[in-house]
Amino acid sequence: MSPLLSIVLPVHGVERYLPHCLDSLTAEHARPGEVEVIAVDDLSPDGCGEILDAHAARDDRFRVLHLAENQGLGGARAAGLAEAGGRYVWFVDSDDWLPPGTLDAVLAELRREQETEQAGGRPVDVLLTDFTHVYQDGGTEPNPWRHLLSGSPLAEGCTLAEHPALLTAVMAVWNKVFRRAYLLGLDVAFGRGYYEDISVTYPALLAAERLRYLDRSCYAYRRGRPGAITNTASPKHADAFAQYDAIFAFLERHPGIGAPLRTLVFERTVRQAVTVYDTPGLVPTALRAEFFGRITDHFERHRPAGYRFPGGVRGLQYRLVARGARRSYAELRRTGQLPRTVKRSTRAVAPAVRKAVRGSARFTAYNAFRRLPLDRNLAVYAAYWHRGYACNPAAIYEKAKELAPQIRGVWVVEDRARAATLPPGVPYVIVNTPAYLRAMATATYFVNNVNFPHTMAKRPGTVHLQTQHGTPLKTMGMDLKDFPVAADGMDFERLREAVGRWDYLVSSNPHTSEHFARAFPGRYTMLDTGYPRNDRLALATPEECAAVRERLGIAPGSTAVLYAPTHREAQGGYVPLADLKELAHRLGPSFTLLVRTHYFHDGGAGDLTAGPEDARVLDVSDHPVVEDLFLASDALVTDYSSMMFDYAVLDRPIVIFAPDWAEYRRDRGVYFDLMAEPPGAVAADQDRLAEALLAGDPEPAARAAFRKRFCPWDDGGAAERVVRRVFPVQEG
Repeated sequence: MSPLLSIVLPVHGVERYLPHCLDSLTAEHARPGEVEVIAVDDLSPDGCGEILDAHAARDDRFRVLHLAENQGLGGARAAGLAEAGGRYVWFVDSDDWLPPGTLDAVLAELRREQETEQAGGRPVDVLLTDFTHVYQDGGTEPNPWRHLLSGSPLAEGCTLAEHPALLTAVMAVWNKVFRRAYLLGLDVAFGRGYYEDISVTYPALLAAERLRYLDRSCYAYRRGRPGAITNTASPKHADAFAQYDAIFAFLERHPGIGAPLRTLVFERTVRQAVTVYDTPGLVPTALRAEFFGRITDHFERHRPAGYRFPGGVRGLQYRLVARGARRSYAELRRTGQLPRTVKRSTRAVAPAVRKAVRGSARFTAYNAFRRLPLDRNLAVYAAYWHRGYACNPAAIYEKAKELAPQIRGVWVVEDRARAATLPPGVPYVIVNTPAYLRAMATATYFVNNVNFPHTMAKRPGTVHLQTQHGTPLKTMGMDLKDFPVAADGMDFERLREAVGRWDYLVSSNPHTSEHFARAFPGRYTMLDTGYPRNDRLALATPEECAAVRERLGIAPGSTAVLYAPTHREAQGGYVPLADLKELAHRLGPSFTLLVRTHYFHDGGAGDLTAGPEDARVLDVSDHPVVEDLFLASDALVTDYSSMMFDYAVLDRPIVIFAPDWAEYRRDRGVYFDLMAEPPGAVAADQDRLAEALLAGDPEPAARAAFRKRFCPWDDGGAAERVVRRVFPVQEG
């Protein structure tokens, strides 16, 4: 029987990333023979071939093709496709990976599609999946185009003509699962060199009779790794023009594809070419004039009949491209204005700074804003990669309003959904809007618990306050060089660059100061103040705790236990090592179990249904303020999360549930032996965990020693100490 799904995996020079990718291609519920993986060793110069052979020896789903000559990504994909026998085929890049549960979810969708066809329905030609960008510093970004796909006609299935907005989303091949017979019948081929996949993806979307979107993050796409084409200067960026020619040749062979779609394809290809040209460091300086000329030639050869230029700055850019006016284009990019001679011959457009900008136009607007003077009373705040109002930045923001009210604080959030979670009256800007670009270009103060994007260059006179977001048990920063599993994909040079922008680094305790100074080497000033976010814990009253419990729905008299495991790099997802249903049964109805997954993981904690004689179980993963959960709970269960250091401020029982301590210590590295110096009871199995919680407060002496070491500065005044060091405080 033929497989349902063939995964084609081209491999070249990714020895560092390959094991993670291979380990992610797992399915717990696949039927025998349902999946095959065709790994193509594209004459890799490192140890990738040996890794593939060893993996194939352990996993009979794998076949390895060793190419005698390097074919490039497109050629390797073509070689794998020729060997594939699956009804569907998925091209996965070997430096990326599939999140846990992905393959099971995709197979379930494909089985449903097969059943649809057997019942006489139209099978899906291309199944699109959601994805996540993963950055070198560990930060993540959801699919920027998800709002165009989720809730659209693609959920049930449609053509591109019925949802043309899809053409503005990513055109890469890796988030698309193709019906193999359909793909082979298109008479298209992957190109050579860079951007090789668009000569397949555009035709596949244009001709499909049924496209579907699976609203689940099924792909982790590694951004910014060394050697990636989006991060590499090369003449090969001009390869894109051959791929564009192939796309328009396909359109010529299919005259039934309507003019509106042809125009959208044309504008999308021009936009991509302009973006490559505009992005610093991609097109080598000596080849920029030639590259611009290639864009002009592309515009002339493939411009649709009756084409009308778009409005605004993009329309002006396209007019200059069409005329081959490279110098005027450069002047527009540099100053946001045109030379007078060009203005007289070009239709007037609104200034770039008045438009919502995207792609290359962002650089124009941002550079224009950077010529404005710094706003001495503007501070930009952000937390957890623009996820909302939280952590040390939120505590500093509140105290700055009190002590330095002349400083206007503005929060950066990733989208309107995040903006809706902000407290009433908190000003905000959304990433990549003109308001955001202006704030980042003119603010005097930056406050964040992670790093701002490297494209937002710090200006002379700007003060960057880095707060971080946890006392380190696990190794951090430059110390991760010795732990390749944890450092997978980390760009240490980019980290040095980011640290070089810091003016102040907030420390939670002497232990943190010692290790941060080594992990983040730089010329900043260490602020030995304690964490501002812990002021609320240090100053909490019984009345506040009772009010929070009531809001969460915790019954009076119930013993509330917060279970909050950390992220594990080696396992890649939410891993509840405790059997929560069994624990709820052991604790009984007098307990309430609050379950909090790590913020890296979406989807909550899963099914936590408990019986009438069990503890009540509440999934609080989406609760926006973790300090609420601390105040509401009577005890904390964690493994290696920095929550233990914050929770110790409350002087309440802490139980460490650590059945995998040796593995975690080996893979991640730690700064001290938690088993020798725990904050309370330690449990390595389920029985001991239940016993420790039922005992109430089994290790008060251990907690006292832990608090003495890690909480000496937690007196409720940390935020004020930080604000007085960084901001111009108004006395009296």
